[in-house]
Amino acid sequence: MDIRRVLLVDDDPAIRRIAQFCLERIGNWQVVIATNGAEAIAAARTEQPDLILLDFRLPDTDGPSLLAEFRSHEATRHIPVIFMTARVQQSEIEEYRKLDASGVITKPFDPLNLVSEIKALVSACPSVKENALARSA
Repeated sequence: MDIRRVLLVDDDPAIRRIAQFCLERIGNWQVVIATNGAEAIAAARTEQPDLILLDFRLPDTDGPSLLAEFRSHEATRHIPVIFMTARVQQSEIEEYRKLDASGVITKPFDPLNLVSEIKALVSACPSVKENALARSA
């Protein structure tokens, strides 16, 4: 999967600054920012990102609810979503994957490895490969 544009959804300004800097400088990706669920839904539909990095807890919603919203609309159902969270018990990670998340990145994350971690998660996710094939057909 070729990543060009990432939707970064997080309400923490420090996380947004660090992640955006790394995604743009190391990944050479365009970054679209959303700070809450409503902004994320609008940006996902209009910007059509290749990937969504989604904070698990937002002021107006939670990650699983927002993921369900993305999956319920034709325009966003194919977009891979990676949760960013401090909640990383093995049982929780398995639950996120059952929700059709492409993976989980632990907060705090290593800024220098953020892009490579995203690439590894995306390349290992079967649903991402299936969606990429369906979109190219």
